[in-house]
Amino acid sequence: MQLNEIIAMNLKRLRAERGLSLGKLAELSGVSKVMLSQIEKAESSPTINTLWKIAGGLQVSYTKLIDLQIEAPRIIRKGESALLDMETGYRVYHYSTANPARDFEFFNSELEPAGEFTSEGHGPNTHEYVLVTKGEMILCYCGEEYILEEGDFIHFDCSQPHTYLNRKEITTEFTNIVYYLG
Repeated sequence: MQLNEIIAMNLKRLRAERGLSLGKLAELSGVSKVMLSQIEKAESSPTINTLWKIAGGLQVSYTKLIDLQIEAPRIIRKGESALLDMETGYRVYHYSTANPARDFEFFNSELEPAGEFTSEGHGPNTHEYVLVTKGEMILCYCGEEYILEEGDFIHFDCSQPHTYLNRKEITTEFTNIVYYLG
């Protein structure tokens, strides 16, 4: 099953469970009714920020939209987990599996040379844990720049907007866990 189909299935289910119309979810999430309809029909590839907005409107973790509902262990291949944002040189791979008790999401990300990605924030009570595994990344957060080299780790309140930058000539790779404090 393709990621867009999984997102479509989960969005329909989550919206129905909450008794929300497309119009009401559009109001709660800031994503247009037309876009929500296209996503539910698997006719659109939503951006990462769009998925965060929808998750915020539904008051669920991001993974509730992108995880295939499973009951047994499964291997997640890199190609199955990709969410690409080619305009910014940012690729993120989602490796979490569905689990009602889980309060975190696990990602591996790649940022091309001169790449930049800005997140509008992940909703209230969320923290991010980032470990740079290759290259160098700059985190812009609340007016400050934090330079992280290979092996460096940072933890921050990711409900605030933040930007990842790569000013080096090699691809930066980092592992990223988003934790929901509840």
